[in-house]
Amino acid sequence: MDWNALWNTILQWVTSTGIKIIIALLIWFVSFRIINFIARKIEKRGDKEKADKTIMKTLAYIFKIGLKIIVLICLIGYLGIDTSGLTALVASLGVCIGLAVNGALSNLAGGVLIILTRPFKIDDYIEAQGQAGTVVDIHITTTKLLTPDNKVVYIPNGALANGDIVNYSEMDKRRVDFLFSIGYGDDFEKAKQIITDICLAHELVLEEKEPFVKVKEHGSSSINIVARVWTKSADYWTVYFDITEQVKTAFDKEGIEIPFNQLDVHIKKDN
Repeated sequence: MDWNALWNTILQWVTSTGIKIIIALLIWFVSFRIINFIARKIEKRGDKEKADKTIMKTLAYIFKIGLKIIVLICLIGYLGIDTSGLTALVASLGVCIGLAVNGALSNLAGGVLIILTRPFKIDDYIEAQGQAGTVVDIHITTTKLLTPDNKVVYIPNGALANGDIVNYSEMDKRRVDFLFSIGYGDDFEKAKQIITDICLAHELVLEEKEPFVKVKEHGSSSINIVARVWTKSADYWTVYFDITEQVKTAFDKEGIEIPFNQLDVHIKKDN
């Protein structure tokens, strides 16, 4: 074996291809660090500007993935590897993957549609596809919700974009509806006044709209009184629970009965 020839071959490889590989690794490391840094900056800008938070996070994700793919392709070409075959392979894999993930394509289209039309944004409380929660993140194929009992729900964007969506956070004011039942023997005018006074006295009920308190119907065993007040969306449940509890306390104090379903059983004796 000609050791000199072998050493010259190794030395030639190190001084040519080896240096290229080292340079490519350095470029790969530095460029990925820079891309991640810029992507984080874009996301932080979205956090500061809440109205653009959803779009900025999506743009940061697309920017990061797209540039990394471009850098890898450029480095492969720099190392002298023929990228034409790689391009054909990627195209073939793309067709196969496209056929295999046909359902995912509808989610991808749904994600694009949601980002463009913006029926909701991050931090909104929505109800859709039988789930309700706060929007934590909007990915290109799924939307992530956090439910009030701290469960994480992922909803496919295809179904989400084609279904009904209730956005509880889009408007800054909401109407709170109540239904109170009293006995037929009770004074319904007195009950209405008690409910009205409680609604007017609550500090979170908006004063710009008068509470609506009226008899809704004559039920089978009760007079049903409907009450409607307006409050800020963020205070909805506080107002609902406070007024419900205060009306019950006031009815008990004033001797107004809240009826409940009763069943009369008659026993017939056969002689």
